[in-house]
Amino acid sequence: MTDQSLFKSMFIAGYECSTHRRPDGRRLDLIAATGHDRNVEADYRQLAESGIRTARDGLRWHLIETSPGRYDWSSFLPMLRAARHQRIQVIWDLCHYGYPDDVDIWSPAFVDRFARFAAEAARVVREETGEAPFYCPVNEISFWAWAGGDVAEFNPTAKGRGGELKRQLVRAALAGTAAVRAVEHRARIVFCEPAIHVRTKWEQDPEHAAAERYRLAQYEAYDMLTGRMCPELGGKPDVLDIVGVNYYSFNQWYYGGGFIPMGHHHFRPFSDILVEIHQRYERPLFVAETGAEGTPRAPWLHYVCGEVRDTIKKGVPVHGICLYPVVNYPGWENERLCEVGLFRELEEGGASPRRVVERYMQELQRQRALLVDR
Repeated sequence: MTDQSLFKSMFIAGYECSTHRRPDGRRLDLIAATGHDRNVEADYRQLAESGIRTARDGLRWHLIETSPGRYDWSSFLPMLRAARHQRIQVIWDLCHYGYPDDVDIWSPAFVDRFARFAAEAARVVREETGEAPFYCPVNEISFWAWAGGDVAEFNPTAKGRGGELKRQLVRAALAGTAAVRAVEHRARIVFCEPAIHVRTKWEQDPEHAAAERYRLAQYEAYDMLTGRMCPELGGKPDVLDIVGVNYYSFNQWYYGGGFIPMGHHHFRPFSDILVEIHQRYERPLFVAETGAEGTPRAPWLHYVCGEVRDTIKKGVPVHGICLYPVVNYPGWENERLCEVGLFRELEEGGASPRRVVERYMQELQRQRALLVDR
């Protein structure tokens, strides 16, 4: 573990908090769907008892801003207070794909509304707690731009407008960051983006250069936030405070082809990816999302933690590993049970403590010892 850790524990629990609308118009609310809203006090207590003292969680903007400029914090205050009671440090996502129905995401009003919401959220947290807060203003700008702007998988369900949506989300993220900092100068700002590796099967492939351009496009959101790219958006170097790296086994693929299997000589070590990101931005970083579904959960954690240890040995500060999601959840598209969690779904009408996935927990405890968790 790094000497000066940002977080209270090396391992972080990530609660699925997506609130987007699907193409069929249905809004998802994963905090409610997993029962985390009604079970939050017990969920956080279970984290503390498991040695996890930091979490990623989210505000549901569409529930809070009931009409322009009017805020109902009743969905958020129980979560905020439960975190305080259980002494859980939380990185709060302010916008996790969802937004109020009465705002046009393509309009300047979206940016303004989000900045006001971010400021009000920061005021509430400041009044309720005495600790320096952590915020992720807009989660996964790159993925949202692709899913919502290029392939219409969720709101705003557009096609061929991914670049435009990415710039708009960056505008909102910049405005939200400035608004939070104006209210709370101690706030730490986190941005979380997927880390990918894309290549062709042969270096001599005529598409090899195109594959490398696609791979490097993963950095566009960060480059816009820092002003390296599209400086007219207002990005500045100090906007990027803490870099969150979202990484799964399916984050490596052949350009125009299938996934690169783990263990193949084309599968890039995760430690190399982390080193590249750190060299590019020179910011503290953490693994903001990682996990697997079903029996690979424990082996995948074993692999990721080994790569993080290798990264730390190379002098790169990796401050945490977020198990994401930490609770089983119903899938976005068909609501099938996704068994990804350290903790199982609530029984029908039941309450926590949730049942633990024992093999996953055993591997977590082994890795805590190896990473010298405190």
